[in-house]
Formats: sequence, C-alpha cells, structure tokens
Amino acid sequence: MKIAVATGNKNKLREIREIIGECGNEIISVESLLGERIEVEETGDTFAENAMQKAQAAQNALYKRNIYDYAVFADDSGLCVDALNGMPGVISARYFSDGKANCTDEQNRAKLLKRMEGISQREAYFVSCFVALMGDFCVTAEGITKGRILTEECGSSGFAYDCLFYSFDLSKCFGEATAEEKNTVSHRARALKKLKEKLSNQNCSTNQ
Repeated sequence: MKIAVATGNKNKLREIREIIGECGNEIISVESLLGERIEVEETGDTFAENAMQKAQAAQNALYKRNIYDYAVFADDSGLCVDALNGMPGVISARYFSDGKANCTDEQNRAKLLKRMEGISQREAYFVSCFVALMGDFCVTAEGITKGRILTEECGSSGFAYDCLFYSFDLSKCFGEATAEEKNTVSHRARALKKLKEKLSNQNCSTNQ
C-alpha cells in the first residue's frame, strides 16, 4: 500500500514507519509529496473529529495536484489526565497556550507538571485515533495506553509527554523505553494494529 501521512510531526511519521513499514508499505508525508505543509485548524471536540479534518484536508490537497494513488492516513492523539478532567486532551500539542497556538514539548510538559503539583492521583492515558481515506472509503481506529504522570521528567527517549508518562504495560517510563518497547504497547501502535486488521478484512471481503 502507498500511504501518505497527514502530519508535519517527524516523530509521528517515524513511529508510523516503524510500526507498519515492515509490511512493505511505502510511507511518505503529505508534506513531502506536495512540497508544502497543509495547515488544518483543529476545531473538533474529539480526537476522531480532528483526525478526520486532517485526513480530508490532505486528501483534497492531493487531489488538486492529481495525486490519487495514495491512501491518506491521519491521526490525532494526546494525553488525558484523570485528575485534570481529561486535559490536555485534544489540545495536548497546544497545552501551554490553552489551545491557541503550537507550543514546544518543553513548555507543555512544564505546564503539566505545574498543574499536577500536590496531586496524588496521577493516573493518565494516551489516546490515538486514526483515519484512513481511500477515495470515498473510510476506516477509523482508536488505541489507548494507560499509565500515570511522574513528578519529574525521566529518560531521554520518545517525544512530547513521553518522559513524564509511566507505562503500566512496560513498568517503566516511555522516556526510558526503546522504540521497539514503546511500539508494542503505545496508543499509536494499538490504533494502527486495529486499522491494519480492518483494512485487511475489507480487502478479503472485496476479493471474495
């Protein structure tokens, strides 16, 4: 499958390639195909809505250039903290600015640690929602991984909130995990696994 990923986040693109690239898929960013970045205002209240906005905008941009032979993948993902009523949630990448503008990972983590000061209940979970568009055909899948927020940064692996997230599955912080370890239990890996299964089932039913 030829896949165009609607993301400007190189870390996300790398993880997607690590997770599904071994299947022989050609995986490239929409930005690389077009030579420019597609800016999408994420106005959805849910990860699914934002992922669909990204996928549709990317597909429309490709079609305008007469590029039709790629499946468009897009995901929206974020960190949800129970004690903060699910925040940062859909504004995880823009948490420091309260959702108004992109922020650095360092700014977002610093704000989260500040908000969590004195809070003993630190359970949290990552969510990833993927949308795959192939013409008019659409497949969606969601993945979740659970853990808790640490009181200080730990490790140097990963990106975004990884060095603050202690994974219950791995019994270690994502910031300490190897890419291979993280990709066995992460929200993005679980969403992509479900997406691959749905696409495989669709191919089987179509070929019968």
